[in-house]
Amino acid sequence: MKTNETPAKPAPSVALRGDTPPPGDTTGAGGRRGRLPPPPSRSTTAPGAAALPTLQNMARTLALTNLAEALPEVLAAAEHGAIAYSDCIERLLKAEINARQERRISRILKRANLGTVEDLESFDFSIRPKLESRVIKELCTCRFVAEKRNVLCLGEPGLGKTRIAKILGRAACFAGHSVLFVNTAVMLEHLGASLADGTYQRTLRRYTKPQLLICDEWGYEAFDQKATKHLFRLVSARHRQGSIILTANTGFRHWKALFPSEAAAVSTVDRLVDQAMILRFTGKGCRTPKEAFGANLKDD
Repeated sequence: MKTNETPAKPAPSVALRGDTPPPGDTTGAGGRRGRLPPPPSRSTTAPGAAALPTLQNMARTLALTNLAEALPEVLAAAEHGAIAYSDCIERLLKAEINARQERRISRILKRANLGTVEDLESFDFSIRPKLESRVIKELCTCRFVAEKRNVLCLGEPGLGKTRIAKILGRAACFAGHSVLFVNTAVMLEHLGASLADGTYQRTLRRYTKPQLLICDEWGYEAFDQKATKHLFRLVSARHRQGSIILTANTGFRHWKALFPSEAAAVSTVDRLVDQAMILRFTGKGCRTPKEAFGANLKDD
């Protein structure tokens, strides 16, 4: 038996909240059309650059100031693949080590009291027949300081003794040795004055502690009894314990006259010349007397 009933239409689907529309569908919840959510943003800052301030602050906290300053350049090279990780660390550590060495040498030079030091390259060995350049260059290696040997520069005034002594002193500073340049007479006055205020031992240590002591103008003035005692104590304390460079305007045969007795001269000089390198300066003087306006003085 046939019926005239019409089939029921399917109920329309209702989108529930929280349903995710299929890909490409711009219909939002409840059938409303909406915009696609924006894609996640990508940072344009390199990972190393973002961490740079933190790394630099950490380095400065550890007193690695120069490592912190080298970080930007080294990290940039590492991020571009220009250097290996081990090279990156090596560069950073070298930057800190080199800077510390430079600061240390700067402190040594300041304490050395060398004043103005001329270059060895401009020293004219041709007018110093008994002075060989190879010997001075060997001394500039500062092996004599490591071996705790003395260097005695003997010759007339104006032949370059102090200049060579300062050149050797500067070379010792750059080699990392402690150095002190003094005028011999001033040093003896300082030692004598320290007896009055009770600081003698501390003052004596000032002249015995440096690895290299340069005594300029040795024997410019004769040594009295007190000065002789100071010299003997100083030279004895440094004998095979630290190097001495001294400059003297007279040779050994005149040194007895500088001391109050021959015994005092022998006891002091014997320790000075023990395993010492003796440099003899001869030839024409370097200094030309000039008038106030720069003209050379000539005998009339």
